[in-house]
Amino acid sequence: MDHSTFAAALLDPAAPMPEGMTDPQGRPAGKRFDVYRNNVTASLIDALQTGFPVLHKLLGDKSFRTLALMAARHDPPRSRQLSQYGASLPDLIARLPALGAYPYLPDIARLELAMRSAYHAADHDALQTDGLSPEALMDLTPCLAPSTRVVASPHPILSIWRRNTDPDAPAPQPGAEAVLIARPGFDPVPHLLPKGGVTFAEALTGHTPLSLALERAIDAAPGLDVAALLTVFLTSGALCLPQPEDQ
Repeated sequence: MDHSTFAAALLDPAAPMPEGMTDPQGRPAGKRFDVYRNNVTASLIDALQTGFPVLHKLLGDKSFRTLALMAARHDPPRSRQLSQYGASLPDLIARLPALGAYPYLPDIARLELAMRSAYHAADHDALQTDGLSPEALMDLTPCLAPSTRVVASPHPILSIWRRNTDPDAPAPQPGAEAVLIARPGFDPVPHLLPKGGVTFAEALTGHTPLSLALERAIDAAPGLDVAALLTVFLTSGALCLPQPEDQ
């Protein structure tokens, strides 16, 4: 019996028990295998529920567990680290006709994935700008920190996320939102990006001066609030200076 056969049977309740599995007395271990199969499936569902709390809340427990079961059977974990599990969930949601009436759900899943990815990313020293003149600041060539993530959507994903994590948050309004996720300490924090923010983030490769990155952002979003854009990037811990091996 190879590993692929065992894994396929483990995640398919209709599949027969793999040949050669016996209990300590040498008898077919059908009941033991069924118990193990149920425990593995339940653990994968629980892992997705832990990793996607807002998606779980939006869908409700029954619908989410149905989705999580589909995910476990169609795309089981590819790593021993369950913190990485669920990367394909947004695409699965987008393919399901039953969820087509909720087009924002895939991007909510992407936002939650990005939050989790930021949490597990490498540590870094945030860019320090205290004492720099405006000219010196604009000459800097920072890059996005290892824990920084950007998620853009045609839907108000951050407003939806906030409403479902804080009942006092304002109700979401229709419209596109882009989110900057930064990790100033141990926990990632999402920030709403002003227009032009995604272009600005894409320009910060460690080789482009801030002044040029700003010019690109202004070209992409005329009327850009430059002060708001710089404030969110420079105060959130989203940037760092490139390391020698990155240059």
